[in-house]
Amino acid sequence: MGEIVLARVDDRLIHGQVMTKWSRGLGCNAIFVIDDVISKDPLMKNVYSMSALTSGLTIKVLSVDEAMQNWRETKFGKYKVILLFKNIETVKRVVSEGLNIQKLNIGGISKKENSKFVIPSVALTRSDAEILEELNEKYGVEVTFQMLPDTKKVSLADALKTLD
Repeated sequence: MGEIVLARVDDRLIHGQVMTKWSRGLGCNAIFVIDDVISKDPLMKNVYSMSALTSGLTIKVLSVDEAMQNWRETKFGKYKVILLFKNIETVKRVVSEGLNIQKLNIGGISKKENSKFVIPSVALTRSDAEILEELNEKYGVEVTFQMLPDTKKVSLADALKTLD
């Protein structure tokens, strides 16, 4: 059975911070990007897969259905995996379908209409906040906000205080 060493929402997905600070610090051997749109885009799948050449990590770009099938059949096999999500909605979907995410790191969400920064790298809408609260309250997912492993971790409750 595999191990989820980090589940992270970062709309940049695989980038320098994930490849260096997070992956090395957690001792992972794989990164799975879970995103329905990117999983259907051969060019973007190739771009992300190419990052495996220099990292020594297994990189997979999976749709939600593919990720859930992999989880149900193998529990991610031999991998110590970082799960990367582009958005909070996808996390809700996989958790509601049975993916056992106990802790969720919110690391980077760009500013968009009706959103507000809750930490310098994360802008949330009221809808985002409600989904995170549901993940925490209904599914028991511990949600924290942290850009890098060596920066301060902010709790969900503290981050959401800035939305009010």
